[in-house]
Amino acid sequence: MTMEISPISPHFGAKITAIDLKKDLDRDTHAKLKSLLSEFAVLVFPKQFLGPADLVRAGEIFGDLMPQQLQKYVLPDFPMVGYNSTKDLPLKDGKLQVRGENYHTDHSNSVCPPKATALSAVTIPSKGGDTQFVDVRQAFDDLPLGLQEKIVHLRSLHVHESSRSPRTFTKLSEEDFAKIPKVYQPLVIRHPVSKRPALYLNTGRMEGIETMDADEGFALINSLYEHATDTKYEYRHRWAEGDFVIWDNRSVMHQANADYNPEEGRYLYRIMLEGDALQAFA
Repeated sequence: MTMEISPISPHFGAKITAIDLKKDLDRDTHAKLKSLLSEFAVLVFPKQFLGPADLVRAGEIFGDLMPQQLQKYVLPDFPMVGYNSTKDLPLKDGKLQVRGENYHTDHSNSVCPPKATALSAVTIPSKGGDTQFVDVRQAFDDLPLGLQEKIVHLRSLHVHESSRSPRTFTKLSEEDFAKIPKVYQPLVIRHPVSKRPALYLNTGRMEGIETMDADEGFALINSLYEHATDTKYEYRHRWAEGDFVIWDNRSVMHQANADYNPEEGRYLYRIMLEGDALQAFA
């Protein structure tokens, strides 16, 4: 099988066509796809129409699947497959409150965060509901050298919900909250395959900077976040039904958008892949 690879933004992202992820693929194709994910960070496979079983199989090309942190959004018959559904989203002043509605990297408060996340689009609204990605590798590369040298030695405590989080997380019972991990993560990580440095940010979960005054630490986080989310680092994916999109959480941040009619359905399947403990670039 000869797949076609088309870059879709200046720094990252590629569209992969002339491939059917529901078919048996040989080892060479598996290896090539994994290499492409490390290189491009976001891979878009149009018109795949993957159901839950197909999605599990496609995800396993890239690694072992890991459980979702929030078990309330999991398919009963496929416990490793979560879902994003309009029906689960609250309304505030007539606007949908979408999980993931600011740039972040998934489950950054885990000791071993997921190395990748993937979505399979089932139902898409007629307008809106895009997912945006920003390249935090290029964002680090573009920082002044002095700032790079300062931040490569820093760490931040990642928790379920930061005291200064810009978004509200799912409320948990005391029992469920006790199961949610928290961990110090490097502010700059080294990708285990490409070896490239990347900013590691999640303003919803970062509780300041270790060794810094709280206000100073949060100011640094916000400054780096504003830099990394500049539109020059962005690829905005406009979903079509049947799309399969997988991204590398160690290379990009992503965010969801609530800019669609709440009367229209939006439903996607979601999987995550097991990762290792993050390596500091320093």
